[in-house]
Amino acid sequence: MKCPFCNPEPGVVLHEDGLIRVLLDSYPASRGHLLVVPRRHVESWWELSGEEKSALMAGMELAMEKLRETLRPDAFNVGMNLGKAAGQTVPHLHLHVIPRWEGDCNHPRGGVRKAVLDVADENLDLRERWVRNGLTEKEVERLRRAFKP
Repeated sequence: MKCPFCNPEPGVVLHEDGLIRVLLDSYPASRGHLLVVPRRHVESWWELSGEEKSALMAGMELAMEKLRETLRPDAFNVGMNLGKAAGQTVPHLHLHVIPRWEGDCNHPRGGVRKAVLDVADENLDLRERWVRNGLTEKEVERLRRAFKP
């Protein structure tokens, strides 16, 4: 399988440096859902160097900063699915940065714990919702500009 994070489509890359990339999520849980991934292909947190772990956290901060500048969300969910049993579907470690807005779903209480409790997430039920959560070309361009130094 060709790794989508080692070989991302050029259109999804918002930022990259020597250690990480910030990518648009192809199946967004909300508008502006981003991924922060190490450039080196690793499957688990424990394979990362200390420098890579620090770079991922800095990438998370950068992603939230740029989303706040461009889309102005009210809050964020941030997390990782570490291992197949935890729901990791792409075997390349990645951190989700999911912007949230007041009223964007019916039952926000519990946040990411819904996944552990096996409660359906109305934002991910149907492919149409992923499409609905996608950014417009204009919004993607605003994000691209925000990530430029």
